[in-house]
Amino acid sequence: MDHAKSPPNQRQAIALVAQHSRRGRRITVIIRPFLAALMLIALAGPALADFRLCNNTGSRVGVAVGYKDAEGWTTEGWWNISPRSCETLLRGGLVARYYYIYAVDYDRGGEWSGHAFMCSRDKEFTIRGTEDCLARGYDRTGYFEVDTGEQRSWTVQLTETAEQPSPRTPPRTPPRLSTTPPAEGQKP
Repeated sequence: MDHAKSPPNQRQAIALVAQHSRRGRRITVIIRPFLAALMLIALAGPALADFRLCNNTGSRVGVAVGYKDAEGWTTEGWWNISPRSCETLLRGGLVARYYYIYAVDYDRGGEWSGHAFMCSRDKEFTIRGTEDCLARGYDRTGYFEVDTGEQRSWTVQLTETAEQPSPRTPPRTPPRLSTTPPAEGQKP
């Protein structure tokens, strides 16, 4: 269509549409990068920071965890973890440098334990405090210590004796804790 031969009202309308189109393109050119940046920020979300445990054994294991936060000591359990799988025990940023784990091998017997005594029980639990476990009706259980080195997230690896790395193997960064259940008939 030849704009020069169009009636004046039609020419004004075409010019107005062309002007809006140019502005729209400018606005689109300006808005697109801004929207792309917003989408990237929204999709990225907060960095994941969790305390996880991987069961690298051929058995099902039950896991309890202990930690100290601003309100004091807490122990929680049980997470039932299938063979050769991982589970997030605590979601979000780590609240402490040291965490404590107690785990039981459901299929072959044995346990992963240590000398940090805290409360637990046979059924699902969240227990505040580590003192007087027996007097409060709980079991007194030895947990092993995990030093997270103040990392934002951490994964503990439970392995069987045959899967233990050689003592000469340098730790990975950040180091991962591997433990084995005590031999049958031995106390932890």
